[in-house]
Amino acid sequence: MTRALPPRLGGKTALLTFVAVIFAFVGETQLTQYVQTTLGYQHSFFLFYIVHSSFILSFPLHLGYLLITTHHSFHTLLSGLSSAMTIQLTSRKSEESRTDHSSHFPLSRFLVMVLIMTAFYSTPALLWFIAVVYAPVTDVTAIWNANAFFAYLFSVKLLNLKWGLTRMCAVFLATAGVITIVYAGSTPTVHSSVVTRDVIVARTPAPFIGDLLTLVASVLYGLYQVLYKKYVALPSELELAAGSVHYTHIPASAEQAVDEETLSPPLSASNEIAYSLPFGLHPNFLTTCIGVCTLFVLWIPLPILHYYGIEEFALPSNITTVAAIAGICATGVIFNAGFMVLLGVWGPIVTSVGNLLTIVLTLISDLMLGSVGLTAGGLLGAGMIVGAFTVLAYDMF
Repeated sequence: MTRALPPRLGGKTALLTFVAVIFAFVGETQLTQYVQTTLGYQHSFFLFYIVHSSFILSFPLHLGYLLITTHHSFHTLLSGLSSAMTIQLTSRKSEESRTDHSSHFPLSRFLVMVLIMTAFYSTPALLWFIAVVYAPVTDVTAIWNANAFFAYLFSVKLLNLKWGLTRMCAVFLATAGVITIVYAGSTPTVHSSVVTRDVIVARTPAPFIGDLLTLVASVLYGLYQVLYKKYVALPSELELAAGSVHYTHIPASAEQAVDEETLSPPLSASNEIAYSLPFGLHPNFLTTCIGVCTLFVLWIPLPILHYYGIEEFALPSNITTVAAIAGICATGVIFNAGFMVLLGVWGPIVTSVGNLLTIVLTLISDLMLGSVGLTAGGLLGAGMIVGAFTVLAYDMF
């Protein structure tokens, strides 16, 4: 018997994850541009390789936290994760196939999935790392986060969503807010003790190229979010409320219902088993898998780029650059791991629109650094983005 629950934003854990994600993205963006413009370390592919390889830390850190703070055992956590992924990876096979092989982990399908995820995730990320060399940080952040619009379009097509008036208006409002900030949201300021926007643009003489690369990355990232939700993420309680997933597991408490990811395979006469995992464990495991794949596969272009003079390989020459790169890795791990968690809980539309709040924080950080001045357009665009996310959050209730 199924049980319908009202839609929720995922509880306090999801909301805290969301706050960490938006602050981490702003930190990663500012540090990346600082390294490549102010410090002059313009090695985009190497930075991308180091940062995405650091995703390896996501799952071990989460697993260690659970072992210390809960009564879960190492074997129980890995066994539950393996069982849930086995069902997820074999759910598109026939009932007979699932019955005969349900006890065997589909390793080949899993490896193919990880390779595809890494390719889809790495391409827009690499374009982003290159774009911050050419375009101002506020523009890159704004155009990148326009992936909310593309995520909505792909969701309608690939997830068979209807053109909901509320969501469509919210996405268009957020996109309009992005455009407002890009073209009317800031003005250069002059201050002797900081790097001004004029200096940044002078050091990045091809802003059109940077904007174009970011736009391509934004489209690809919107597509990735929808494909991840459709084929990879475990079903969330929001899908339960919508009636698209049937659950046979009833949480022991309201708090458990909020802070668990629950997966149930399609119901049948012989299979009505539901698996529950600690919040975020499954997406953090996949984030680590992307890091492992990046570490062992994507080093291959480094010597090729060096040989043909496209990007000369060079390690950082001073401790300041090393520390800044370490900061990019730390914020990158927080952002990417948290974002994949939210994709599973909230879905691509709400998550991508919510992530637009990073534009507001980036604009504030630019103001604090003295690189831009505030205008009425900046306030209007920020208000439109905040309003759009508020509308979507309200719609979820």
